[in-house]
Parts: sequence; structure tokens; C-alpha cells
Amino acid sequence: MTTASTSGRPASGPTPSGRTPSGRPTPRHLTLARPLRRAPLNLAALAVLAVSVFPVYWMVLTAFKPTRDIQSQTPTFWPADPTLDHFATAVSADGFWTFWRNSLTVTASAVLLALVVALLAAFAVARMRWRGRKAFILMVFVAQMAPWEALLVSMFIIARDTGMLDKLSMLTLIYFMTTLPFTIVTLRGFLAAIPPELEEAALMDGCDRAAAFRRVVLPLLAPGLMSTSLFGFITAWNEFAFANALIIKNQDDRTLPVWLSSFSNVFGTDWGATMAASTLFMLPVLLIFLVLQRRVTSGMIAGAVKG
Repeated sequence: MTTASTSGRPASGPTPSGRTPSGRPTPRHLTLARPLRRAPLNLAALAVLAVSVFPVYWMVLTAFKPTRDIQSQTPTFWPADPTLDHFATAVSADGFWTFWRNSLTVTASAVLLALVVALLAAFAVARMRWRGRKAFILMVFVAQMAPWEALLVSMFIIARDTGMLDKLSMLTLIYFMTTLPFTIVTLRGFLAAIPPELEEAALMDGCDRAAAFRRVVLPLLAPGLMSTSLFGFITAWNEFAFANALIIKNQDDRTLPVWLSSFSNVFGTDWGATMAASTLFMLPVLLIFLVLQRRVTSGMIAGAVKG
């Protein structure tokens, strides 16, 4: 009859320290078994990473290549003589800073508006019980799964009939509606992970409902707010279809994605300037993600598995 160790681990199995319970070294084939089993998964992860990162790498590489080397058939890991001329050409192009300001204004406004509305809706869904609550949650999930491009014609007709064509305010409303369902779902899950007893304790200490939410719940929601705001920022910053269809006559109200689509027409075959502009377009999202990486990851996990 075999005995078990005090930690509940069978006596016949290897310990995490690489030795059996009797103190003898773990056999070599058992030590190598786990890495070998995980090797296919690690290789698959590396392959997915390479496929995902390679287009970005090629874009940045082309942006720093001299013009004479861009269409060279000799592959290089990094140009021997990198240049910033393409970035200077992109920044000095007509309308670059105007379209940058338009994108930043529309994106920031839509994200802030979605956070405020979604925070109130998520609190009502996570903390309160009211008639139609389950139907509301179902509608939010359905809205999140719906392809927004399918509503392009309807949105165009509404904008035309209401006089909202060629206006950034219409784009702001559309981006707000696009990011709102995901924001509600994520914040609902994160709110459900916060024990209601914390609010009740604050109420017993003399806080009203608003003060308890502001002082207790809101600080704990920081990771969730950051993760949802980052998703909304990426969605609105990269959106092209609605910006291209609703901004027709007033070209000064275009956003950066629409401007990038016509960038090659301005510079002909100047692929270096095109890739430099695309690299500059990617930088804001990359910088925000790097700054908020730790909080964004915890917020995504909590919003996905709770509630």
C-alpha cells in the first residue's frame, strides 16, 4: 500500500524540485517530458507571432529604407543606411496635422462619452435588479456581435436627412455607438468582481451612494476603465468605412485613415513616405498600450471571466 506525502502528492510521482519523495533525482525522461509536450504549442505560438508581427516589421523597415533600396530584391534585416527623409515627407504633407487633430478629437470624444454612459449602464446591470434586465443584457451582446459595416447605408441616409453629412460630430456618435456595447459588457464583468460589501461598509460609515461609488468602487475599476478605453481608442482610431462614406465634400474634416488611403496618389510610387505615415499613425496606440499594459491585461481578464 503506497503512502502519500503530507502535501497530498502521490509518493511515486516526481516533486517540483526535480526529485522523487524518497530524495532520489527524477529520471531524465520525466524531466524532459513536460518541455517536449509543450514544444508544439510553443512552436505554434511563435508561428502566430511571426505572421502577426512581420507586416508591422516590414512597414517600419520600409519607412527607414532609402528610396533606392525599397524595391531592392536583396532582403535585409535592417537598412545599412537608415534615413528619416520619409518621415519628414509624411509630416510635411498637406493636411497631415489637420487630419491628425480630427482623428484625435473624434476618438477621444467617442471614448470618453462611451465610458460615462457604459459605466452607468454597467452599474445598473451589475448592482441592481429590475424588470427587463436580462433582455437588456441580451440586446447588448447582440449589438456587440453585429457587423457595424452592415449599417453603413442606413447611417448614410440618416446623416443625409438630418444634415449631419461632412461633420465630425456624426462620426463621434457613430464611434460612440460602436464602442458602447463592448464597454458595457467589460465594465459589467469587472463591477461584478467587486464585492458589494465594500459599498455597504462605506454606506454604514456615513457615505451616500454616490460617495461610496466614487471613493470605493471607482478606484478598483481603474484596470477595467483602462482596458475598455484602449479598445475604444483602437476601434475609433482605425475606423475607415464610415469616415470615408460620411465625409464627402468637406475634405478638411477627414480623418487619418481616409487620408492614408489617398497618400499614394499624392506621392505616386513613394512607398517610403507611405510606410512612414503608416508608422506614425500606429504610434499613438502603441504608446498607450505600452504605458497601460499591466492594467489593461488585468482589466481584460477580470472583465472576461467575472459576472
